[in-house]
Amino acid sequence: MKKENNKAAEDQLLDLLRKVLPKATHDVQLAGKIYQAVELELKAKAKVLAFEKFCTQVELPDLEPNNIDEVKTQLAASFGDGDVTLKANRKQKSLAIEVALPDGSQFSGEIKVNPNARNGETNEQEITLKFVPFPVCLPGDKELVWLLAKRESMSPGEAGIALSRVEEDFWASKTGQKMLRDRVERNFPEFIARVPGGMLGEVGLKRHYKTPEPIKLLRGKKTK
Repeated sequence: MKKENNKAAEDQLLDLLRKVLPKATHDVQLAGKIYQAVELELKAKAKVLAFEKFCTQVELPDLEPNNIDEVKTQLAASFGDGDVTLKANRKQKSLAIEVALPDGSQFSGEIKVNPNARNGETNEQEITLKFVPFPVCLPGDKELVWLLAKRESMSPGEAGIALSRVEEDFWASKTGQKMLRDRVERNFPEFIARVPGGMLGEVGLKRHYKTPEPIKLLRGKKTK
């Protein structure tokens, strides 16, 4: 919710600049440069906050290669074409992270190992009071349902839009593009089975199972 509020505040600020700058100066080029500089600064700030949030919230139970690879996959999905460098420090029980983006931005951080951390799949299956059921199906096969959840503050329409946006972002990411090159079919089942839980969590969604479940038709007992 905090992230959504921040995004709304930034959009309001940019909208205000669009209205105020033409009144404050008749120099169209100057107004455009000011607006662009503010917009770039807001985007840069958002990237920093996203990276810091990632480092504090990602769960790393140990420094085994499969868990490190999962962290790298989540970073690639979140930061697109950025170059990701990970270095495990087994003595300090931590994972150093560096991300270099094509625009020149660079981020560095550290994730501490938490032996009590549960793997991502367990977290995805855990339902908290802040989430409510959000089952989805495809138009061509309404009897197969994917069991998802959405934050209780979201309407079904908002959750559907968020899910569509995440799907587009996933296939456009470095990980998604690599899968397409490896001939993974671009469809919803492949997306929902492969998308990192962190990407869904960023927009207020959660996946409980990677495969759909058929709807069970209950037959009531006949009364005599």
